[in-house]
Amino acid sequence: MWSSMAGRESQLVARPTTMRARPRNWTHLLACLLVAVTAVLLCFGALVTTYEAAMAVPDWPATYGHNMFLFPLAEWLGGPWDLFLEHGHRLLGAVVGMLSLLLAAVVWRSGQTPAVRALAVAAVVLVVAQGVLGGARVLLDDKTIAKVHACTGPLFFAVATAIAALTRRGPQASGAAGLDAGLRPPQTRGVAATVGAAALVVAAYVQLVAGAQLRHLDAGVDPLTFRWLVGFHIAGAVVVALLAGMLAWVNGGAASAARRWSWLIAGLVVCQIVLGCGAWVVSWGVPSGLLPDSWRLGEAIRARSPGAAAVVTGHVVLGMLILGGSVVLWIVGGGLRDSARGRAGGLRTTGRAGVFA
Repeated sequence: MWSSMAGRESQLVARPTTMRARPRNWTHLLACLLVAVTAVLLCFGALVTTYEAAMAVPDWPATYGHNMFLFPLAEWLGGPWDLFLEHGHRLLGAVVGMLSLLLAAVVWRSGQTPAVRALAVAAVVLVVAQGVLGGARVLLDDKTIAKVHACTGPLFFAVATAIAALTRRGPQASGAAGLDAGLRPPQTRGVAATVGAAALVVAAYVQLVAGAQLRHLDAGVDPLTFRWLVGFHIAGAVVVALLAGMLAWVNGGAASAARRWSWLIAGLVVCQIVLGCGAWVVSWGVPSGLLPDSWRLGEAIRARSPGAAAVVTGHVVLGMLILGGSVVLWIVGGGLRDSARGRAGGLRTTGRAGVFA
């Protein structure tokens, strides 16, 4: 009896040491916060383009002579809609910039893999470039800069998403057992899923670049140029749809993470095609006659009703989500796994455990 009670007491004493709380992965949490704030920023940016509100504030980095962060709240929230969008876009951009710097510092301090470190540096470079492009677009009132600005935003979003996916779990001292199981695809799948996911990332980004050219059209654009842009965008949509369908089929028997992301992306692509058709209708009307003749641009894009703006803006935002999902699918399917494995091996030799990945 006394021996059994002593055994229970020893278990109670030992339990707190064996049930230690797992350290919080601040790197991953901060990366996820950056992705979330960037998504809101991109929504504001898309609305700025939709309502042609880029020049609602003519100065930069100040806002009507005020420090950007000290602009009167009542004037911002109670002012015109285009002022609300443009100033909100600036504030969110500043927040994303500060979060990017903080994430880079945490990444380097916590001893991440070379891939994550490189992505953190790329995020800082891209966010600085994006801020400079946004300011130049206002000061010079140049649509060409606006097109480049619209292409850099999705690229930054993809980099931030990759950092969040790669830092989801930290490699443990046990080596391969500490790697996220979703980062190691089954041996039976081959390279088709990984290569296909990488191709989908490229195709989704190219689609966003093509869409940016259509979103920032000049009123006097040549009809032939307009046809080529629309044709390229439609061809890109076909490629994205085929790749998404192929990945949903290839990953049908894969790990649960790859299967879920594949089907999610396929569903988003279907919704994107529907929104794309709606965006065409609210922008240029219902096509009539032969298709090539209906591709003529009759008038400049004007500010839209709330419903029409939601369709056009939603089409852009959904494209961003497809790009981000494709990045996660590529990483889940094996992208950058070699650097993660090398990091795990280094931890095994040094005996460190529990650091963030």
